[in-house]
Amino acid sequence: MQRLRLKADGRIVELRDGQEFPLVPATPARTTSPATGAACDPAALPAVRDLRRRAQLTQIEFAARLGVPVETIRNWEQGKRAPRGPARALLAVIAHSPETVFAALATESEPG
Repeated sequence: MQRLRLKADGRIVELRDGQEFPLVPATPARTTSPATGAACDPAALPAVRDLRRRAQLTQIEFAARLGVPVETIRNWEQGKRAPRGPARALLAVIAHSPETVFAALATESEPG
């Protein structure tokens, strides 16, 4: 079983033999969006669209599964905003194990 830890800065690391191994690059290159001037991560922008397409979900379905407004997904995909903190970490885990994440999120949202 793989053990993962979410770090305070939004990174995800795998724990093996008492050591941490990053699952995503620690500090990706950042640029500014031409539309808003806001900082965005060019490597993360296509990744959100790619993750959604690999899961065969529409923007609305993907947003519902993640529990975020569809506008958030659109902004990430269009480069108007970049995922940060917990959202970035969640997307990194989805990249490695989408079925597990979606199953956990579905279980979490069900009344219990």
